[in-house]
Amino acid sequence: MRANITIAPMEPDDWPAVKTIYQRGLDSGIASFESSVSDWPDWDSSHLADCRLVARRSGQVCGWAALAPVSSRTVYAGVAELSIYIHPDENGQGIGGLLLRELIKASEQAGYWTLQSGVFPQNNASRRLHEKHGFREVGRREKIAQRDGRWHDLILLERRSSVTGHTDEG
Repeated sequence: MRANITIAPMEPDDWPAVKTIYQRGLDSGIASFESSVSDWPDWDSSHLADCRLVARRSGQVCGWAALAPVSSRTVYAGVAELSIYIHPDENGQGIGGLLLRELIKASEQAGYWTLQSGVFPQNNASRRLHEKHGFREVGRREKIAQRDGRWHDLILLERRSSVTGHTDEG
């Protein structure tokens, strides 16, 4: 099924489809603490311009991935937070893996040495996807935030680049 999938940089014209996919993920209740998608200017300003991708099947956006800075402090300039969303009708087709592989390449070319992601414990598909692409669990943030009036934990996953940044243990 992946034969018809292309991965490309996200363009502003992709926003309506990206927003729809993002909202579908938020509606699942296990993708984010957010419940609604911000508008394009807010989303655009909070995500890194050089690390945004979309997956297309027959020209239609069916998934997206993007990075956001984790801090404005210079020492964390090579650390970014990953978001990845696949249209629910496309789950299980390998699109997430294609997007994540290409986003990792793009992040390393841009000089990011650490990618992190916060995943709800019950979001098993997302946890498996991350782990398959070199992310490891580095912690659990207990009752870190509320969604719909209920406290939730978050699993913190991290991937260190072997291509860019400081890779020595010393």
